[in-house]
Amino acid sequence: MTEDTQDKRPAADPAEDGAFFPSPYSLSQYTAAKTDFDGLATEQKYAGDRWKVLVIATDERYMLMQNETFFSTGNHPVETLLPIHHMAQAGYRIDVATVSGGPGKLEWWAFPSGDEAVKATWQATKDDFKAPKKLADVVASGLEDYAAIFIPGGHGAMNGIPFSADVAQALDYFLDNDRLIVSLCHGPAALLAAGIGRDANRFAGYQIVAFPDALDLGANIEIGYLPGQMPWNLGERLKEAGLEITNSEMTGATTRDRNLLTGDSPLAANQLGKDAVLALLEKFGS
Repeated sequence: MTEDTQDKRPAADPAEDGAFFPSPYSLSQYTAAKTDFDGLATEQKYAGDRWKVLVIATDERYMLMQNETFFSTGNHPVETLLPIHHMAQAGYRIDVATVSGGPGKLEWWAFPSGDEAVKATWQATKDDFKAPKKLADVVASGLEDYAAIFIPGGHGAMNGIPFSADVAQALDYFLDNDRLIVSLCHGPAALLAAGIGRDANRFAGYQIVAFPDALDLGANIEIGYLPGQMPWNLGERLKEAGLEITNSEMTGATTRDRNLLTGDSPLAANQLGKDAVLALLEKFGS
């Protein structure tokens, strides 16, 4: 990548023909060496050995855009690792799964290299991301010991996860068994799976926050964060499925509707992690 932080041209990804990373300018605006991590939500910890959190990560690197370029994406590391940090520090074991069983992909260009909490969590979980469980196997073996599903953000979450019958089965179990579902930014795309083969999505009527379409359709293209328009629009599709998106901007907002906890962007990762911990301890703290 060029060192010119005023360069708004998407940067070529040499690993794939016609693929691009975000522009240097967009990275200067959207990424930082440290997050806003300011400590844990509570000193209380889960002391048992049953309850775990199931992380469903994307195993797909490239998003094919409408102009036939590829966006080199994955899960955003802050949106992935900072909420996990909070949940792991609260005493909940973490399992990582992908739809294929192949490695989980991270947008490494957004990794906050100076953030000790994120770096420590990556060291603790990187083997699990590189050799995750296959989601179908997790579902088949039983979800009884999982207190929460966490679907991280990053544009890569829009690739295969929303169309997976295995994701649909997992969401059904968590809805039917009073478990927590946590997601942020583009991760709520996963909720579309709850409508596969049905007349209505099971999350219809839920209120959430998510990454605004207006940014993906406007500024993110103008500043070269995206190399073109996405194949489909997150908010538009979620609204068509009957969900209510309560934010129109990226402010770091979080919200909870029943057992569904959501955040709007990387700015929400720290608070969503805290929200998730408090919800977990309330329901599954003993």
